[in-house]
Amino acid sequence: MTATLDVRRVVGADLQARLDDVARLRVAVFRDWPYLYAGEMDYERDYLAAYAASVDSVFVLAFDGDRVVGASTGIPLADDDAAFQAPFRAHGIDVDDVFYFGESVLLPAYRGRGVGHAFFDAREAHARTLGRFRTTAFCAVDREPDDPRRPAGHRDNDAFWSRRGYVRQPQLRMRLSWEELDRGEREHTLTFWTHALEHSA
Repeated sequence: MTATLDVRRVVGADLQARLDDVARLRVAVFRDWPYLYAGEMDYERDYLAAYAASVDSVFVLAFDGDRVVGASTGIPLADDDAAFQAPFRAHGIDVDDVFYFGESVLLPAYRGRGVGHAFFDAREAHARTLGRFRTTAFCAVDREPDDPRRPAGHRDNDAFWSRRGYVRQPQLRMRLSWEELDRGEREHTLTFWTHALEHSA
C-alpha cells in the first residue's frame, strides 16, 4: 500500500454517512466496460438502502487523504434483494450461510497498487468475524468475447478472482436490468463466483 492510500473498514452509522461516496463511485466506474452503466444517484441511493438497513453490512473504502477513491461492499445475502438470493435458493443453498460481496470500484489512477486484494481481505475478515457464514460470493456480468464495445487489450478479472480462491458457478445466474450507455434499459445475465470461508481453529 502506498503512503497516500488508506484502506478502512466502515460499519454502522459511519457506513450510512458514506452512502453518497459509494454511490458516486459506482456511477463513475460502472460507466466503463464491462457494465456500461448509465447510473443515476437516486437509483444508487435506493440500491444501497439494503446496506444501510443491515446491521452486519460493511463498506471498505480507499482514501487518498480525505477523498474516497475506491469502495467495496459486503452484506449478508439474507439481507439483500430477493433477486440476488434466488439462484442460491433454487439450488438448495441456504442464504443464511452466504456473505455477499456487492462490488469493488476504484478510480483508474489508483489501480495496480494492491487495493483489490485489500478489498477482498477486509470483506472476508468482516464476514469471518460475524461467525456464521460458510461462503462468500459475488456476481459479475457476462459479456460476449467478441462484443465490439470491448476495449482493445482489456483483461478480465477472472484470473485475479481465481487466484483468490473463487470459483465461477455457471449454475448460479441471475438476470438484472440497468440503463446501458446509448442503448437504454437492457436485461443482463450475471454469474456468481463463490469461495468457502475459512475460519480460524
